[in-house]
Amino acid sequence: MEDRRCKLGLLGRLELVRAIERGLSLRAAAARFGVSPATAHRWWHRWIEASEAERISLACLRSKSTRPRSCPWKLSDADEQRILDARAKTGYGPARLAGLVGFCRGTIWKVLHRNGVSRQSKAPRQTFRRYEWAQPGALLHQDTKRLQRFVVEGHWATGDRTEIPANRDLGYVYAHCVIDDHTRLAYVELHSADTTQAAAATLKRAAAWMREQGCGPVEAVMTDNAFVYRHGRAYQQQLAELGAQHILIPPYTPRWNGKVERFIQTLDREWAKTRSWPNHQTRDRALSSFLRYYNRRRPHTSLGDRPPISRVHQL
Repeated sequence: MEDRRCKLGLLGRLELVRAIERGLSLRAAAARFGVSPATAHRWWHRWIEASEAERISLACLRSKSTRPRSCPWKLSDADEQRILDARAKTGYGPARLAGLVGFCRGTIWKVLHRNGVSRQSKAPRQTFRRYEWAQPGALLHQDTKRLQRFVVEGHWATGDRTEIPANRDLGYVYAHCVIDDHTRLAYVELHSADTTQAAAATLKRAAAWMREQGCGPVEAVMTDNAFVYRHGRAYQQQLAELGAQHILIPPYTPRWNGKVERFIQTLDREWAKTRSWPNHQTRDRALSSFLRYYNRRRPHTSLGDRPPISRVHQL
């Protein structure tokens, strides 16, 4: 294998010696090919000292390996196998294997890397299938985001984790979020508690708001297995009034409800933590402005960089 640090490749060295054979001096040939005179001298003398077979095969112009012939501190095969056996039995990384096999972590990592086992084997990912209901408003996703109340900027804004007495025992505000599966239109209400009554009231007003935007009637609502959704009497009554089916995602599979989960991340990053708010009231008042921007102007990558309102069939 050719050494990548060499300026001239195999064909470049051949052109160098051919130029010298045609009468060019070593210094002039070195200047033409952009190498030092010592480099031109070395390749030229290798060429003239080589046999005819070595010239035909160009073996005399190939770079020699820089690997040392011997290494006094190289691990023996038995020591390397001991490291590999410990890795296979425990699955530990270099830091923890160092206490078992008695070598430094750098040496252990080199052995693991050389044998192709430096990375942990990942469990196969569970298969998934993307879906999207064809009619706007037919399927709604609902979830809740909990936010801290505060009257003085906390550690997120200042970096100081010292407890602020003014913010103690202020509680939380809950953002009940509803997302349309087809258009990604978002409806959010802030409540003081995460109760089934708050979830039901949000769903009722969200369905009415979706109809005002041009969406069709609600056919199904998808939620996680939270108690307020699964066993809340007010929530189940609201679903019955809407004539909507309740779709509960399987346990530990939040990706089924991924559209509202992803919206909550956007809500947290682009509204709740987009700037340092002086208090939670100022932050909460800015929610309506963010929702207008999100629904009508913000580019959505899954919609071809168009806002959600663009997928509603306007009359």
